[in-house]
Amino acid sequence: MKEKEKKVIEQIKKLANSKKKREEVLWETVRVLKENFPPQAGYNWVGIYLLEGEELVLGPFLGKPSPHTKIQLNRGLCGAAASQRESIIVPDVKADPRYLACSLETRSEIVVPIIKGEKVFGEIDIDSDRLDAFSEEDQLFLEQVCSILSELF
Repeated sequence: MKEKEKKVIEQIKKLANSKKKREEVLWETVRVLKENFPPQAGYNWVGIYLLEGEELVLGPFLGKPSPHTKIQLNRGLCGAAASQRESIIVPDVKADPRYLACSLETRSEIVVPIIKGEKVFGEIDIDSDRLDAFSEEDQLFLEQVCSILSELF
């Protein structure tokens, strides 16, 4: 893991261990990710969806407004990641029939579920305006972030 990722992990750990409310920690996490990994790094849109019943509800995000404020578990890349309880990297969203278009500029996406024990509580969703913007390294990094966030639930 690169030095930048290690610093961000430490920052998010401090946030999660602070006395701040969960909602505030989630907002701060989105901000930290967006600030440390700007659009040129591939992070054009960064958001967290929270699982409420059988749907994902958009929580904190930074980027253009999304028309998808609620997503059923069986729909889209976000629904697939939560249902399958596994991270999804899509190098070209136009080539994946599961993709729910949010922005015409979006070209690739990574979705990482927030899991504690056997239960999914939500997920981090990141869109990029570049093709193939996300790697296995991004996945491992974001899985660590989600592991830290899972302790808030």
